Amino acid sequence: MTTYDPARDGAQMSFDGRMSYGDYLGIDTILDAQHPQTGAHDEMLFIIQHQTSELWMRLALHELDAARACLAASSARPAFKMLARIARVLEQLNSAWDVLRTMTPSEYTRFRDGLGQSSGFQSWQYRLIEYAVGNRNPAMLKPHAHRPDLMAKLEAELARPSLYDEALRLLARQGLPVPQEVLERDLRQAWTAHPGVQAVWETVYRAPEAHWEAYELAEKLVDFEDYFRRWRFNHVTTVERIIGFKRGTGGTSGVQYLRRMLEVELFPELWHLRTSL
Repeated sequence: MTTYDPARDGAQMSFDGRMSYGDYLGIDTILDAQHPQTGAHDEMLFIIQHQTSELWMRLALHELDAARACLAASSARPAFKMLARIARVLEQLNSAWDVLRTMTPSEYTRFRDGLGQSSGFQSWQYRLIEYAVGNRNPAMLKPHAHRPDLMAKLEAELARPSLYDEALRLLARQGLPVPQEVLERDLRQAWTAHPGVQAVWETVYRAPEAHWEAYELAEKLVDFEDYFRRWRFNHVTTVERIIGFKRGTGGTSGVQYLRRMLEVELFPELWHLRTSL
């Protein structure tokens, strides 16, 4: 049997002085970024699960920034594609919990002390995602105070309109009666449900044919929050399955803290209107 040689079909086989697949993707850097602190077998799983989650979050932030820019430019349709992609990213983040849940409490206990005070609670990218979509709590800057570069990123995010702010500004430009105090609100503060905003969204949902772009935008935002809630819920169940009700390594109350986060609504009017329609 003749051994197949891809070079005969034109495949590049020599990369001396040329960019290869590994060069382009920085594979050596990525694969050299795992540094277990103990000899426990399952610590590698824990590290890679969180590292890959951070990479997916980086993509989510890339898409969120672009989606907001599109909405600000009254170019909603490209933003719809980006928001749909973020929903798929959140699916990947949810699947990562499935892998982590193969680890048992006894396996985690073997390396948990090696984490020190580090915790996912301190993920600046996760905080940036929350700030970007409107869940803005300036108190959550504190875990990053030791890093001026990260503080600058987070402060800059608090100073700009969130995804939801840009969506409402677009509705206002389209002639829908978004309350002026909403358009001029303090951007650093977390969003709170506003009856006037709910009334605007109800107008859209009662006559989608007349407001199709706004209607589609609303559903893309609901999709985003739906998948985001699932991500949070899977986080809670994974933590409870592995550590029960112990405190988190970063000092939070663990499961109790995560359950409180499940109560946070990013786009409350879009959920509340379903009862009033």
